[in-house]
Amino acid sequence: MLKKAIAIFELFLISSVFTFFIWYNKFMRKPVVAIVGRPNVGKSTFVNRLVGSRNSIVDDLPGVTRDRIYFDVEWQNKIFTVIDTGGIVPGDEDEIMISIFDQAKIACEEADKIIFIVDGKEGVNPVDYDIANILRQSGKPVFLAVNKSDNPESLLMVNDFYSLAIGDPIGISALHGSGGVGDLLDLVTEDFSRDIERKDDKTIRIAIVGRPNAGKSSIVNALLNENRVIVSDISGTTRDSIDSTIIYNNREFVIVDTAGIRKKSKVDWGVEKFAVDRAIRSIRDCDVALLVIDAKEGISDQDKKIASIITEAGKGLIIAINKWDLIEDKKSNTINQYNKKLSNDIPFLEYAPKIYISALTKQRLQNIYTEAERVYAECIKRISTGLLNKIIKEAYMLNPPASSKGKRLKIMYVTQTGIQPPHIVIFANNADLMKDHYKRYIENKLREAFGFFGTTIKLSVRERSDKEKK
Repeated sequence: MLKKAIAIFELFLISSVFTFFIWYNKFMRKPVVAIVGRPNVGKSTFVNRLVGSRNSIVDDLPGVTRDRIYFDVEWQNKIFTVIDTGGIVPGDEDEIMISIFDQAKIACEEADKIIFIVDGKEGVNPVDYDIANILRQSGKPVFLAVNKSDNPESLLMVNDFYSLAIGDPIGISALHGSGGVGDLLDLVTEDFSRDIERKDDKTIRIAIVGRPNAGKSSIVNALLNENRVIVSDISGTTRDSIDSTIIYNNREFVIVDTAGIRKKSKVDWGVEKFAVDRAIRSIRDCDVALLVIDAKEGISDQDKKIASIITEAGKGLIIAINKWDLIEDKKSNTINQYNKKLSNDIPFLEYAPKIYISALTKQRLQNIYTEAERVYAECIKRISTGLLNKIIKEAYMLNPPASSKGKRLKIMYVTQTGIQPPHIVIFANNADLMKDHYKRYIENKLREAFGFFGTTIKLSVRERSDKEKK
């Protein structure tokens, strides 16, 4: 009887959560507009025009945008979300192209409205007819944008697109922002609210980073319970940094999937280089970076370099050992042994929490949220000046620095001046007397006293002013 009651309660709980997300999506989220079309018609150029920066990768190669990528856009005080999608080629049997097609279909299902972009210079293409048929079946409002209509000749071809039977075509130039871009946006947003978006508590941005094929996209998909990004055994499948928002325990998280960061010597110039640059920028923009390591392969030199990028950027860090399900003959002390090996390989990351997960089995995936929240709290932690001085004074008395050329370092005053990362400023008689090994000693004492788990500590040494010396 008790088991039956528990099962009924669990069913009620799941139903309530599901109902909440339906309500949230319907009434609280911003309107969503999907940008679709065949490859190389200028979809990403159009998105960049709306966003006002080169957020999407633009290249002459078809299929550059592979996943669906979300951006917030403001037009006439109306805020909405745009989804940039990969080029659709119905019927293409290539694995990547099939995935792109699936991603575009999901985007259309999520969207409130769809902007269908075609190439005005090239004219009506047979693939455009196929896409138009698919969009008609979606039941969503579709707006037909004839791109590259930036001269009198191409403008004359706009009327040819009436043959798609999907509404009045509007000539635009995504590259120059001319033509009917403004008219198009006016039509798309005419029934959108002008209300300023709702401000919640601080959202935590988690950048999922690591080498190619470490399982980053699989982790994102498992966290979101959907095929949010394309997963493939082909190295380098993810090229853009992709944001996904999720609420866990009443806290909002933005999960950023990034391209795999390879050694610089192995990165080809062009799209891959831009993707790697975007991944590094995502690290600089995040609150906490999740460094994904392949459990079978272990830590590599490239993982260490990525970790250095994270620490130099002053970001929170969690080390996720993925594919833990592939480790055979696990025992009660296997994790402890792996931790010891990591400590030997990356002693400079001893402060970072380690979690052992599996994107495939979803083992311990929820720990990502709890650890990210804990690490973020450490990143923004502030310590009172009085307490800081007490701890540093005790550390100094316990282990005073050796003198150098008859001079000895004297610490007069310590204070915290910033967060993310915590910035501790030490005022001393001579900054040159603060050697690196003593800095590490001070940092260790700060961690013993205050934690600062998962975050770097920025230590600065300043000399007293002339006025203070007097």
